[in-house]
Amino acid sequence: MNKKKQEVLDKEAQTQLELRRVKLPRGNQALGIVETRLGGSRMRVRCLDGKTRVCRIPGRLKRKLWVREGDTVLIEPWEFGGDDKGDVIFKYRPTQVDYLKRKGILKEVENLQEF
Repeated sequence: MNKKKQEVLDKEAQTQLELRRVKLPRGNQALGIVETRLGGSRMRVRCLDGKTRVCRIPGRLKRKLWVREGDTVLIEPWEFGGDDKGDVIFKYRPTQVDYLKRKGILKEVENLQEF
């Protein structure tokens, strides 16, 4: 098998792996879209539950998780901060976002894109 064909097969396998293991919100976790970056690993996230939270990237994920405006993320609200603050747990890749839209989990995203 030539190198080009192997690269195509590896890319397809990677896409299938991404789609198979899409992380879904559990408990009090929520999906959200990054609205603005505030600096210092903090950002304003508009969540699908209708609230806007100031979220941060925890220290264990700081170097691994690169987030931009418009990215879809999974957040966990703070227990003591009320509904104003939270932590970013996971960033969804574009193929995972498409999967969530197809399954109907992100159907509210079209409404949030208007802001």
